[in-house]
Amino acid sequence: MAYPLLSTRDIHVLEKIKDPESDPSAGVSIDRTLPADPHVEHQSTYLQIAQQEKELVFSMQSLELRIAGLRPSTGADAIEEYRGCIKNLDDLIERYPDYASARNNRAQALRRLYGDAMLLADASPLPQALIKYAEDVERVQAARTVLSDLDRSVALLSPDRPKASLSPQAAKTLSMAHTQRAAIYHMTSKLLASGRSISVDRSRREAGWTKLEFEEAASRDFAMGGRYGNEIAKGLAVSTNPTAKLCGQIVREAMKKEYGPGFGACAAE
Repeated sequence: MAYPLLSTRDIHVLEKIKDPESDPSAGVSIDRTLPADPHVEHQSTYLQIAQQEKELVFSMQSLELRIAGLRPSTGADAIEEYRGCIKNLDDLIERYPDYASARNNRAQALRRLYGDAMLLADASPLPQALIKYAEDVERVQAARTVLSDLDRSVALLSPDRPKASLSPQAAKTLSMAHTQRAAIYHMTSKLLASGRSISVDRSRREAGWTKLEFEEAASRDFAMGGRYGNEIAKGLAVSTNPTAKLCGQIVREAMKKEYGPGFGACAAE
């Protein structure tokens, strides 16, 4: 069977179906000559901060290996060790509040303790969470810190112009911050569908969101995470976007009618 030849415009339309946030003209430019963090002026200062952060991340990685049974246990409580790592990140962030990477890592550590269901009052504990049953006040405070850290990381590193360049380190942190926030929003939307209820600090915008708003926010963040380098996040952007899925189905059906049944096989190649 002869398949129809698609124009560049047709290809871009199909890419839009696959990735609703895609823009063929808006790529991310990586410039290795830029400062690793735009808010740390001197390279020597950056190296000092990054080394302190690296040691904290290594401590958490070693802890994870012990939790998984891949290293001998020290007998210490894993939750308390994680709290100690978070306290050290607190201190680092207090000294360098505009260092986005530390905020991103603190958010990740808190997600490990409380899980991605932290925005819900009555969600069953997830296997990911080390703390299975947290008091509401504790959980709400942790969720506020996580969301604030991820918001701040995104604000600190997002380019001020569409085609502005980023350092590799800044792009990686920005991708991780978007992807982490997307994971929380996505889990929240899934659990809201099963009858759970939101329990978030009232100062947060998410306190009044519906399931659909969480799902759409997750899709946007997954798309941005993909744009800055996370391919898994990019793939999840469409599957979590109900509007894109519906529009995609409509367009695919229209194009099948236009080009014939072979269009589906052609598009899949």
